[in-house]
Amino acid sequence: MKAVVYTLGCKVNDVESGSIIRGLETLGYEVSREMEFADLYILNTCAVTAEAERKSRQTVGKALKCNPSAKVIVCGCASEKSPKAFFEKSERVVAVTGAQRKNKVLEIVRSGFAENFQGIVSETETVYEEMPLPECLKTRNFVKIQDGCNRFCSYCVIPYLRGRSRSRSLKSAAEEILASTAWETVVTGIDISEYKDGAGNDLADLMLAVKDAKTRIRLGSIEVSLITPRFLDALKAVRNFAPQFHLSLQSGSDKVLKSMNRHYTRAEYLEKCAMIYEAFPFAAITTDIIVGFPTETEEDFSDSLRIVEEAGFAQIHAFPYSPREGTNAYKKYKELPSAVKRERVERLLAKGAEEKRKYIQKFIGRELELVPENCIDGYTEGYSENYIRVYVKGETEKLPVKVVAVEPFKDGVLAEKK
Repeated sequence: MKAVVYTLGCKVNDVESGSIIRGLETLGYEVSREMEFADLYILNTCAVTAEAERKSRQTVGKALKCNPSAKVIVCGCASEKSPKAFFEKSERVVAVTGAQRKNKVLEIVRSGFAENFQGIVSETETVYEEMPLPECLKTRNFVKIQDGCNRFCSYCVIPYLRGRSRSRSLKSAAEEILASTAWETVVTGIDISEYKDGAGNDLADLMLAVKDAKTRIRLGSIEVSLITPRFLDALKAVRNFAPQFHLSLQSGSDKVLKSMNRHYTRAEYLEKCAMIYEAFPFAAITTDIIVGFPTETEEDFSDSLRIVEEAGFAQIHAFPYSPREGTNAYKKYKELPSAVKRERVERLLAKGAEEKRKYIQKFIGRELELVPENCIDGYTEGYSENYIRVYVKGETEKLPVKVVAVEPFKDGVLAEKK
């Protein structure tokens, strides 16, 4: 039997899809991540924006074009938010589960699609759900340590879909990280800053538990509240830590941050950036910024433009605000015109590109460690420890290699092997 596990959305979804794939393989399925002919389609959906939700609904039709007789199971955030929208798409949709209890997908398949599983399944998870370990990729592996969110930012629907924060045990998380055979392992979750395993351990404790890991350790997105002297000291103890901090910002305006229900000020954010640079002088600080939040004036947007330079961001991701039904912002505020949001995104991305060039320039003539990913058009490509895209002429060994940055090139640097 052939199955396709098709994923939309975040890296957490991708890791969970990997676990579902591993579980299906133990049940005797041949599994692909590509949309192609199969007997069973498992669609892992996303609802972070209205566009992501729309694309998620379209996947049912795409799957059934590949095989109109196949069975379809839908899981993920979009199906948690609007389960009937998927179940009503086709009689071939045998079950719609949600963003939680993704092991339920494997239970449904294992049961032979028993009658009592058909329909919509919605169950709230109160403790961290252990799933089969996903496949370990050679170059970059992702280890999920946490799920859910307690922050309830006014623009975000994810806490309502993923549930409250739940963390994996330190022992289980550390064992997977230490056993990783990938050259780089990314520690991920919905909000890893809230990692607390119930036995008094937090993310600093987990980092100390894996400080001697052979794999290079990179953190997923983190929050301002996580940056403390104790946490930074723990990271400095990690032998192969990748000094990139994806420090969530969302706005450079105090007024907008307050209306977003983000619990810090721009001054506090910049203070945490300074702490990171003191501990890791060549760190890359990257971030996400939402543009055109309903309360954002041109003056507020100017604050976001200025903080890009003040923080010295190595890279930014800028997104136009997307109203999400069920959130406080959706109920409370009127959306700004699309043209305003689009124009501001373009300006912010231009400013971000300027700062990225400045950051990259600091490393010309310096040594970096490249983790090769592929060889395209005569160049080996991959990322350095501080998340600079590195290009080396020719094909290098398929293992991490020391290089020296020669000059800016494409979206990163051209480098030579030492």
